Amino acid sequence: MDGLDLIKTFREVAFRRSFSRAAISLGMSKATVSRYVAELETRSGVRLLNRSTRSLSLTDAGQVLLDRSTQLVTMAENTLNDLQAHGSHPRGRLRMSAPHGLIAGWLSDVIAGFIKLYPDVYVSLVFTNDNLDLIEEGIDIHLTGGRIDDMNLIVRRLVQFDMVVCATPAYWAQRGMPQTPEDLGRHDVLSFSAKPTTHLPFETGGKPYDVPVHSRMEANDAVALIELALRGVGVAYVPEPLAQSHLERGALVPVLREHMPREHWLYAAYSQRRHNSAAMRAMLDFLEQSMGALAEGPALPPQQPVHMAPITCALSRAPDVARATASAGRTDKQPPR
Repeated sequence: MDGLDLIKTFREVAFRRSFSRAAISLGMSKATVSRYVAELETRSGVRLLNRSTRSLSLTDAGQVLLDRSTQLVTMAENTLNDLQAHGSHPRGRLRMSAPHGLIAGWLSDVIAGFIKLYPDVYVSLVFTNDNLDLIEEGIDIHLTGGRIDDMNLIVRRLVQFDMVVCATPAYWAQRGMPQTPEDLGRHDVLSFSAKPTTHLPFETGGKPYDVPVHSRMEANDAVALIELALRGVGVAYVPEPLAQSHLERGALVPVLREHMPREHWLYAAYSQRRHNSAAMRAMLDFLEQSMGALAEGPALPPQQPVHMAPITCALSRAPDVARATASAGRTDKQPPR
């Protein structure tokens, strides 16, 4: 074993505060990770980690090594990656995370295309709507439509998308089609439970504002809201790509398009600490190119008028729930060191 391998193993243990989690991330046994750290301590002649049955922390010497080894390890990995890029192709395991509903939209086509193009890459997908610690969970690439505030992550814009307000033709015929965002106040809204609010964001004349609504129910998965909207339960406010197939065949009818906020983006985020492998670079490039092409797909038919029956319905007065939108406005740049 060379000194660089020992230092890289120590750094993984230090970042994760766990021999077990470091072993999983490195694809090694816990015993091997422990042996590498012990060998590094023997060679340096100092203790690098404070160990107990419940916790693990850095000694002063360990903190010095962690700080001073960053540039060394980064330079070595970048050099190795550059060399490998000249004579190898993407291979190995790539772990990704994405919101639950994304597989029903663009992602299924993109992943299928990537797997066919790169047969030596094994893709592991984790679907979650929670915020993840990419280092802790061993995630190489995280896809999200929401704001990313972690400045330790590098963020790449993939594709712009629109939000859509939609319901079945039968629902609009029974309850009346809204002409302004404020008209949604008399409708049953199916809400995305990401934030504790009962307001939906709209835009008129380039000025954003929120409209209070009454929610019929809430869910943390946009696909679930679409499925319920298809059954005439209420009005869904969801990312348009997830509902696109239903909009194209007329099962769901969009409204208020001229009032929908712009600048929603799907992002790919990855940690500066993760190994920037050929597989990871290939996936990032493939995501950007493929999703851009898919976003330029067939345009939806123009909004058709719906025959309105003179029927009224009492407003639903459910408890406060969440609004269905993802914030954007994040530029594609590397955070300052």
